[in-house]
Amino acid sequence: MRKPGEPIYLRIHMVALALAVAAPLALPRLYEIVIGPLSFVARVVAGILIAAGAGVMLYRLYGPSARNEPGP
Repeated sequence: MRKPGEPIYLRIHMVALALAVAAPLALPRLYEIVIGPLSFVARVVAGILIAAGAGVMLYRLYGPSARNEPGP
């Protein structure tokens, strides 16, 4: 049972969150497989930039759609 005021997250929110968590690790690795090797520093910087971008996207796109459950 949800508490009053607790956000209701939709399934799409959870999918987007899972992608945002996996993308900083998967995208540099995919780049290495398809295009060529990356240095460790390039992988770390790319991971940080991807994570920051994914966080901003989650906040901007899904923040307004996370409805709060009405109180009793």
